[in-house]
Amino acid sequence: MELLYWVIIILLFVIAYFGLVYPIIPSVLSIFAGFLLYGILFSFAPFSWLFWLVQSLFTVLLFGADYIANMIGVKKYGGSKAGVWGSTIGLLVGPFVIPVIGILIGPFIGAVVAEILVEKKEIKDAVKIGLGSVVGFISSVFTKGIIQTIMIGYFLIVVLL
Repeated sequence: MELLYWVIIILLFVIAYFGLVYPIIPSVLSIFAGFLLYGILFSFAPFSWLFWLVQSLFTVLLFGADYIANMIGVKKYGGSKAGVWGSTIGLLVGPFVIPVIGILIGPFIGAVVAEILVEKKEIKDAVKIGLGSVVGFISSVFTKGIIQTIMIGYFLIVVLL
């Protein structure tokens, strides 16, 4: 039975990684569900206040990394708040409209459309900003992947050592 419990916990962690490219999947909730499931099925004893504090700080970093990377990507290429919002909306909608590749095309189109419609930018400038949104998204995925790996690694150190 213990093996089945671990399989479920690991599955929750794997789902968190899918959330990196499908933002509709709440990665951090999946990670915390794995922690809580471990506590329920095995024991909460390994989880000190320090464990929860560290994991909470990493959670704040996860949310911050997402927004900041997107904002920097758009702003670095001359985008506005409208471009950031357009990129974010495109990121959420893109994968459902065009599965797989929509995760990259969505933020690009969202930023371009927002910059053209709201900020009245030239198409050339809007496309440059759209590329910045894709760079921001890729940076965000990479950064969040590292943070999630650290969170899960810290959990494993706490419960296995």
